[in-house]
Amino acid sequence: MNFEFSEDSQLLRDQARSFLAEKCASKVVRAVLEGREAYARDLWLEMAAMGWPGVAIAEPYGGAGLGYEGLCVLAEELGRACAPVPFASSVYLATEAILASADETQKRDLLPKLADGSLIGTFAFAEGFSQPSPDAVTLRAAGGMLTGSKWPVPDGNIADFAIVVARDERGIALYRVDLNEATVSRRLLQSIDPSRGQAKLDFAGARAERLGGAGDGWPVVQRLLERAAILVAFEQVGGAERCLDMARDYAKERFAFGRPIGSFQAIKHKLADVYVALELARSNAYYGAWALAAESSELPLAAATARVAATEAFHLASKETIQTHGGVGFTWDFDCHLYYRRSKHLALTLGGAPYWKSRLVDQLETRNAA
Repeated sequence: MNFEFSEDSQLLRDQARSFLAEKCASKVVRAVLEGREAYARDLWLEMAAMGWPGVAIAEPYGGAGLGYEGLCVLAEELGRACAPVPFASSVYLATEAILASADETQKRDLLPKLADGSLIGTFAFAEGFSQPSPDAVTLRAAGGMLTGSKWPVPDGNIADFAIVVARDERGIALYRVDLNEATVSRRLLQSIDPSRGQAKLDFAGARAERLGGAGDGWPVVQRLLERAAILVAFEQVGGAERCLDMARDYAKERFAFGRPIGSFQAIKHKLADVYVALELARSNAYYGAWALAAESSELPLAAATARVAATEAFHLASKETIQTHGGVGFTWDFDCHLYYRRSKHLALTLGGAPYWKSRLVDQLETRNAA
């Protein structure tokens, strides 16, 4: 059994790491964090020119057709770079929602524009901070119009359209809404990580197009969240690895009492704990990548496992990186806080840790019962 990515994926990883090292330095993240830009538009356009948003979209729809293995590789590198672009909302969520639920006409209309980056999409499912559940969906769809609110919506402040989870006469359904309509208002929300914007969307009779196809209802939403959870887990693994690298490098360079602080046992233990958590998260993320690429029935278990392990690893790594840097780790001049912010943000994306831990327990109980 091969536990490593293919040669093509490795080449894609090398290309992505080299490109992001050059084009996504911390000053790019800080420009968005400080409010000078809504997102790194130039970076997004260059990524789109290289075909990254369409890496997992089939060629007939304008994509590269490299599959989910390539997308997982890109997610990990974007996490390492703390990239301030709407990749997760447009690629992991909006694109996957269209692939899962749209009819052929809708796919041919939307997927090529998502693949080339000319359209930015998002997925609006949350209504407040309740955990994902069909009972939490109160936004109504009637006569092709939506009424209600969704928040927080990832990158809702910059997206061109949203795939919205709504309740209609047939139950839970997915609708596409143009966010530039006058009947849609959006308000940027304050968050711990402004480099990944969150917005509140208010729909006042907004025109909406129901996504067709056989995949309707809450099971489709749940599957979308599971697929996205694996990709977000790769971002968390990438971020955790970068945190460990920063802490290691600083521990080798910073001297105290005549020797590098990395020689002190307390620092060694911190970095060892982070390494163990990172490797556990990585192995679970690889399990998720396999389940995603193979369309395995183990996807729900793999998603919950990857999500829980990656969330804990990134939190530990970002926290201990600050501690290793000591007093300067808390300052604006160092990059530690960029990853701590991102770890907190991603921990709440797609439902918080309690939700995914509950999902993991449910999946393990189901497997044991079988």
